Amino acid sequence: IHDFGGFPQALFDVQYPAPGDLALANDIKSTIKKTAVEHDLEWGLDHGTWSVLNVIYPEANIPVLQMSIDYTQSAQYHYDLAKELAALRKKGVLIIGSGNIVHNLGMLAWNQPEKGFDWAIEANTKVKNFITTRDHKALINFRDQGPEFKLSIPTPQHYLPLLYVLALQGEK
Repeated sequence: IHDFGGFPQALFDVQYPAPGDLALANDIKSTIKKTAVEHDLEWGLDHGTWSVLNVIYPEANIPVLQMSIDYTQSAQYHYDLAKELAALRKKGVLIIGSGNIVHNLGMLAWNQPEKGFDWAIEANTKVKNFITTRDHKALINFRDQGPEFKLSIPTPQHYLPLLYVLALQGEK
């Protein structure tokens, strides 16, 4: 799925024909209790998936399943839902959360790619600190972290994957 605009044609030309895995999809469906999980065998892989996997597994020779994020739900909902996925990690399933901490394309200075806004740098630094100190509550409550977070995360769909990764974080 190429659900973006204004980028070079080369991005629109990318195809990532990774196979799915119906048995794993069924396992995910039975693992998650917090919400109903439905299969969609027609929907393609979003750019948040193929843009990452295209670099890690360029041959597209591993089964890939993408889960949609209901960004109308609270951050705590997503964190709790991700906890249910921990059983899949124990079975050797690689779970990747791709997105962006700072994702405000409306304020991006396209003509200054090497420069960041103070609010973006501050939000990014705070997020790194919360991650390294394992302060998941602060990251779940990202809307309470000040104006730099509001500017950096105007909509949650690119931020929420971080909460899935954090919820799956082990002791080591």
